[in-house]
Amino acid sequence: MHARAIQHLCTRDPRIAEWIERLGPVKLPSARSRDPFLALLETIAHQQLAGAAARAIWARVLQLFPEGPPGPEHVIALPDEHLRGAGLSRAKTLSMKDIAARALAGEVPDAARIARMSEHDIKQQLTRIRGVGPWTVDMLLIFTLRRPDILPLGDYGVQKGFQLLYRKRKLPTPKQLLAGAEIWRPYPTTAALYLWRIADAPKLAKSAATS
Repeated sequence: MHARAIQHLCTRDPRIAEWIERLGPVKLPSARSRDPFLALLETIAHQQLAGAAARAIWARVLQLFPEGPPGPEHVIALPDEHLRGAGLSRAKTLSMKDIAARALAGEVPDAARIARMSEHDIKQQLTRIRGVGPWTVDMLLIFTLRRPDILPLGDYGVQKGFQLLYRKRKLPTPKQLLAGAEIWRPYPTTAALYLWRIADAPKLAKSAATS
């Protein structure tokens, strides 16, 4: 599937084909969890943070549950100050608590059920949860559910990568990004992986030059 997606992008879009040749194969990392509940918690920990900082906080959250990955009942029972002590903001703590409460109420689908749901229905259901917006659901769709037709329109890295790819003066609006991504269908997810790498390319080049 991934090789087919790369071939499709190279055939349809000469600009991104140049970057694919330069960067080589870019694949999705292995999913840490196929459990939508745990994946949502981890994505909340990553919101608005750089990768290393987010991973450190998520590791500290998991350390609060020494018996293994927590279930909703464990998150509910844990005092808020313990989550705050792991580095979570008050808003993220409340969001994790709401995810747990809704999971106990059956409002967070399990892996088998969510696999049968459309992207639209997943977004409709999960964005009712406190702190879970379109970006959070897109991360779940990409990194946990491995859906091929996802482009996080509100993600800064995707927008910046698109700007660099097409040498635009300004970041694209979500509407412009959606229109420009039509040639990538049905594999916008793979395009997003490259846009993130393209967005990082100037920083990586600068770092290499100064090292």
